[in-house]
Amino acid sequence: MKNHESNVVGPDVMLIALAASIPNAAVLGGFLNLSSSQIKDTNNWIDSIRASSPTRTRSSSSSSDNQDKINSWMLYHPSALNMFDQIAYNMKGKKIVTFLDYDGTLSPIVADPDKAFMTKKMRATLKDIARHFPTAIVTGRCRDKVYSFVKLAQLYYAGSHGMDIKGPTKSRTPNKGNDKALLCQPASKFLPMIEEVYKILLEKTKSVPGAKVENNKFCLSVHFRCVDEKCWAALAEQVRLVLNEYPKLKLTQGRKVLEIRPTIKWDKGKALEFLLESLGYDNSNDVFPIYIGDDRTDEDAFKVLRNRGQGIGILVSRVPKDTEASYTLKDPAEVEQFLRRLVQWKRSSTQ
Repeated sequence: MKNHESNVVGPDVMLIALAASIPNAAVLGGFLNLSSSQIKDTNNWIDSIRASSPTRTRSSSSSSDNQDKINSWMLYHPSALNMFDQIAYNMKGKKIVTFLDYDGTLSPIVADPDKAFMTKKMRATLKDIARHFPTAIVTGRCRDKVYSFVKLAQLYYAGSHGMDIKGPTKSRTPNKGNDKALLCQPASKFLPMIEEVYKILLEKTKSVPGAKVENNKFCLSVHFRCVDEKCWAALAEQVRLVLNEYPKLKLTQGRKVLEIRPTIKWDKGKALEFLLESLGYDNSNDVFPIYIGDDRTDEDAFKVLRNRGQGIGILVSRVPKDTEASYTLKDPAEVEQFLRRLVQWKRSSTQ
């Protein structure tokens, strides 16, 4: 069908213009053959990655407008530190279980994911928390990798977005006197496929400066943090083209990262439910789970808690976001303060 208006740009011209606007467009490997819906998908991923960056400023809004939005958002998602007394009142007489994301929650977000270290203060507080409550770290990272950061054997570790769960050897399960270490790996059959895609992505993305592909065992992360923003679309499209050949894998986005995971119905919310069941709290009315996280993937866990009507979800963010969490904390420093107050409250309540 011909265009009858001289100012209407045809789809072929739009594609060529889009490709020409992207640095290193050659890495797209077939970009000009994409459908408009595929281009839209890529743009949606990039928009989501931009929106999830807490340091990104929006020039179209004045600082006062931004502050008004933050104040309005805080009415519905108040600071967990400011509301600690109310939270403590709701915890009274309950069995507390703590669930914590790692990057952006226990450690700051850093350019090199291999250097996302906790502070000594955070590690000491985390050790105290684990003395008083069953504690799990639920992360998109490889379980072994996050353990190498934390190095606390008394914790439960749920890596790969909960697809690789291992507990301490000495069980703290109240209803099961079992000293066998807990282990759950629902995506084991995907390991060869994940490894195969990892090798392909290493090769395909090496032409994009700053791109990093991380193997998290049961999932993969493609990091954008050190990539020039002008190259984000090219990198995202290269990842999408690879994933087209693997329909049993899905693509999601986080804070300057694309996540590749098996299509099984398993996420951080499922991991939370599994751990509560393993601890003997699946049908308990007196359990109070606390989940703290900063990423889109943590929303699955926040939603589980809201649906259960038990415990609280706490989002770590300086900027307003759509969330199922009830409370907020600004950064890992505030997370440490909240956890320390939790320990102090526990100690005072048992005296």
